[in-house]
Amino acid sequence: MDAPHLPEQSAEKRVRIVGSELVENYTVYVIEVNAGDHRWTVKHRYSDFHELHEKLTVEKKIDKHLLPPKKIIGKNSKSLVEKRQKELEVYLQTLLSRFPASAPKVLSNFLLFNFYEINGIAAALAEELFHKGVQWLDAGEVFLLRPLQLYAVTQQLKLAKPTCANGDARADLGHILDFTCRLKYLKISGMKAAVGTSNIEEQSLPFDLSIFKSLLQIEISDCDAGQIKDLPFLKPTLASLSIHLSASSMKEILVPEASEFAQWEPEGVDTDCSVTAIIPTWKMLTTLDLSRNFIRCIDDSVKLIPEVEFLDLSYNQLSLVENLQHLYNLVHLDLSFNKLRVLEGVHTKLGNIKTLNLSGNQLETLSGLSKLYSLVNLDLSSNRLAQLDEIKYISTLPCLEKLSVSDNPMCIIPDYRTKVLAQFCDRASEVCLNGTTTTEKELDTVEVLKAIQKAKEAKDRMANNEKKVSDVPGQSSSSSLVPPPSSSSPSLSRSTCSSQEITIYKEKALITKDILTPVDSTFTQRCYDVYSSPCDVIPQVDTQISSSFSSEVTFESSLCCCEEEWKPWTASLSNLFLPPFLLSYTTTNQEFTNQLSVQINLSNKEESTQKPCKTLSLEETEQGSPQSGDGYFEMTLDDTNEIMGCFSSSTIQEKTTDVVQKDSVIGDVKLVVWSLCISVGEGLSQWPCCLVATDCSLVVFHTRSEEPVSNLEELTKALEIDLVVPYTNIKTFQFDIP
Repeated sequence: MDAPHLPEQSAEKRVRIVGSELVENYTVYVIEVNAGDHRWTVKHRYSDFHELHEKLTVEKKIDKHLLPPKKIIGKNSKSLVEKRQKELEVYLQTLLSRFPASAPKVLSNFLLFNFYEINGIAAALAEELFHKGVQWLDAGEVFLLRPLQLYAVTQQLKLAKPTCANGDARADLGHILDFTCRLKYLKISGMKAAVGTSNIEEQSLPFDLSIFKSLLQIEISDCDAGQIKDLPFLKPTLASLSIHLSASSMKEILVPEASEFAQWEPEGVDTDCSVTAIIPTWKMLTTLDLSRNFIRCIDDSVKLIPEVEFLDLSYNQLSLVENLQHLYNLVHLDLSFNKLRVLEGVHTKLGNIKTLNLSGNQLETLSGLSKLYSLVNLDLSSNRLAQLDEIKYISTLPCLEKLSVSDNPMCIIPDYRTKVLAQFCDRASEVCLNGTTTTEKELDTVEVLKAIQKAKEAKDRMANNEKKVSDVPGQSSSSSLVPPPSSSSPSLSRSTCSSQEITIYKEKALITKDILTPVDSTFTQRCYDVYSSPCDVIPQVDTQISSSFSSEVTFESSLCCCEEEWKPWTASLSNLFLPPFLLSYTTTNQEFTNQLSVQINLSNKEESTQKPCKTLSLEETEQGSPQSGDGYFEMTLDDTNEIMGCFSSSTIQEKTTDVVQKDSVIGDVKLVVWSLCISVGEGLSQWPCCLVATDCSLVVFHTRSEEPVSNLEELTKALEIDLVVPYTNIKTFQFDIP
């Protein structure tokens, strides 16, 4: 309903009693009041009328006999109620005719003029500010006004009458104007439903903001943008503007006068085209919050807010990021819960952005974010990101510290946190993922994954080189050495890693992709959920042999995944747990890792010796190969001790060829893992085994000492190097703890 725009004197005030209600043992009369197009209802009993009349007779000298007299007997009878209803209606009409310009305060409050009629609303607000206005200004708090109150003040200023029509100085309109001129923080909150018992809809009431001269911050909600008048008058002082559930476009807020001109440009912009208006910019505005509106695009009105640093456009209907290149100072942008699908080339529009919220959109790729080099905080939660590879586009951003990817399809991937962090390489410890700081355990896993990635790249390069060599005539192709599973050999079918004890020659390299894999705590679940067959291939070791040909040796063994077959292996073992005293000797124990480094380097500096490695002649190869000339080698299993989870360097005694070992430095210790090794031979035995990852090699220490050690010196003496493998010689390495 459109609001009246005529002076209030022309808005006729009418009152009538439309009915009555019996409440408990007394009658309540329903009064309908009209002021122009506004209508509302009030309910009063006879005693309220009597109290009103007593005050009016004292203050305004009203005739005492104007109010119908009391009735003691039969006061609730139908005939009496109907008669009194008419008499009370005449009484109220007489009072309104007695005070046509401005009703006394007692009568105004009785008919709720202070809630629904502009004179009463303005008078009530003025009196409130008279008593508390200075106190509120000194406190610097946000002052709340309703659109109906601002409408009443706006209408009052249009009337040609004194600012204090009812003669009460406390209700003078000047108190409102003095307060609004000095107010700095304002909130205007409307409502979509009708106000109280009236037919007044606040969204249809226009109000003027030009009375505010010092506002620094204003928030408007649930008001139609068309009813907000003179908002540009706030440009000289306003620093923060928030408007919610009120606008369908940015233009109707930032440049409402644009509808009056065919072509406009912001002030200070040189243009060759003809314009009909030059619009002043919002020079002081640094924060603009237009969240929870109905905005479909970021239009060119952003040219008028060049100083904005914080822009909130969340919960709108945006599908594109555009025109933001005009905001040179923008550092915080919230585009959450819109309809964004792609973000191509956003770095050309968001050059200095530091905080970007893109949660709740429909993003499937992050390729458009790869050049936001100033970005510090990024929220990507509740999107459609399914592939972990998408993180690579933001993993190189040098300033990124906080990242959220929760509630995306990728989050169902096991250990997705460490896989996301690993893509940040050396900056993994600096990234806070999903609001949780990276733990030391995650960093250890990230270090392994980083090494795996580097080794994968190195392996790809090596594979390309080998392919080039194999294309040269006269060169032998890589050969595979595979020990076939044998049902008669329990040591083969029941070992969790390779049953071979081999000697690997030291050679500088990097860790390859699957050196270490997560260990499942539930063996039965791993048996049925992971492997497609009862036994799967676990370790594969590539060894470059310095000979007249290049060969690739692959060791494969089977993993028994049946709990029934596993039990005979563990039944005779007294303990399947590591001694507790070893738990303190980990990667974080610097003294221990230094001792390991010394032992490894001393061993590496010893004179190179030839190691036995079983090979076959060319004739034997041709007999064992499905195709002649493939370089196929076959190795049988040794019946001596087999170690679960590691290789030995001292038990293979077969035909050998001379292999020259490279004299390279092992490097610093990067990771220490303790495990339990089980030897299978004439009987079962077990001992602690220390797996050490250095810069370029995998080293296995073992100790067969059954006596517990009490200090680091005793432990160091008890440790003996059992295996040294350069990473380039390892294709995969995996061991499981049942």
